[in-house]
Amino acid sequence: MTGAHVAPGGGAAGYLGAGSTIRTRIALVYGGAFLVLGTVLLLVVNLLVLAGTHDETNAIVARADQVAAVEAYELGDDISRAAGEQMLMWSSLALLVMACCAVVVGWWTAGRVLRPVHEMTARAGRLSERNLHDRIAVRGPDDELKELGDTIDALLGRLEAAFDSQRRFIANASHELRTPLATQRVAIQVGLDEDCEVRQVLLDANRRSERLIDGLLLLARSERGLAEREDVPLGEIAAEEWADAYVVGDGGLVRGSRVLLGQLARNLVANAVAHNLPGGTVEVRAEAGVLTVTNTGPVVPPDEVAGLFEPFRRGEGRDRMGPGAGLGLSIVRSIAAAHGGGVRAVARGAGEGGGLVVTVTLPVADPSG
Repeated sequence: MTGAHVAPGGGAAGYLGAGSTIRTRIALVYGGAFLVLGTVLLLVVNLLVLAGTHDETNAIVARADQVAAVEAYELGDDISRAAGEQMLMWSSLALLVMACCAVVVGWWTAGRVLRPVHEMTARAGRLSERNLHDRIAVRGPDDELKELGDTIDALLGRLEAAFDSQRRFIANASHELRTPLATQRVAIQVGLDEDCEVRQVLLDANRRSERLIDGLLLLARSERGLAEREDVPLGEIAAEEWADAYVVGDGGLVRGSRVLLGQLARNLVANAVAHNLPGGTVEVRAEAGVLTVTNTGPVVPPDEVAGLFEPFRRGEGRDRMGPGAGLGLSIVRSIAAAHGGGVRAVARGAGEGGGLVVTVTLPVADPSG
């Protein structure tokens, strides 16, 4: 199987194009090899037959008398030529038929040989950071394919351990930091008078740290996936976070966690309000499985929109010591992914009022249950 790889731009892959499958290439290689070898065999056989026919013709003519010798030679040449033409025609036809059969046999053989590879590809395609506990688990003889499957399983094991370690670290660190922050807040409130100028600064910094820790906890929780799901009315959640939310129908039922989906809507609205212009607008629209939040605000370059979903990223000009922790949209993306959905943001131009249109798409609950 290691010899089946063909470098891009060369060999069979170069002629068949990037879209050709290994099975097709193997089948055509089988057929091509048979055609070349069969052609060589056909030439050798025809040359030997012609030589043998010529010798036999000479032997027959030698037994004829002198009167019939000339006619015998001509007759022998005609017989040899006719026999050669017939043999060449039928041999070529048989060669083409057998070459087609070789392609079919190569296709069938390649399919059986590559079937474990297709199964491994299908299993690997279903893997993500949320189900790294699954394994390829190749069964069969101890060959190269099983060795490849075992190597992938070992890699998945290392990835699973790394992801679990990262999530545990975030969760444990966040929990451990909550206690000293609560202690600091009490000490500030009790130890400093309300008219102290430093008191409010310290309390704001303390609250910001608590929001950051809560965001990290929520991010770690959503990345672990959902243990339980229920039917959640998307329109109701949108209305709870924004009184002027426009709901199409009932907004649709989505399958997931009400707590996490509420946090998703809360982060979207809070982000839209925080990055809005003075006197600007915020529009929240809930449809069947789709939640859209639009705001006015600074014009965001299209090539910077994707970076807004990264943790600790804020919009241009935002104060790093401001109220935001830079986790709003990253938490939205993580929660949407945990529900099997996705999120997309589109920057609006200056003529549209600037800002963003953030659309979250979630799987709709099955009405039949």
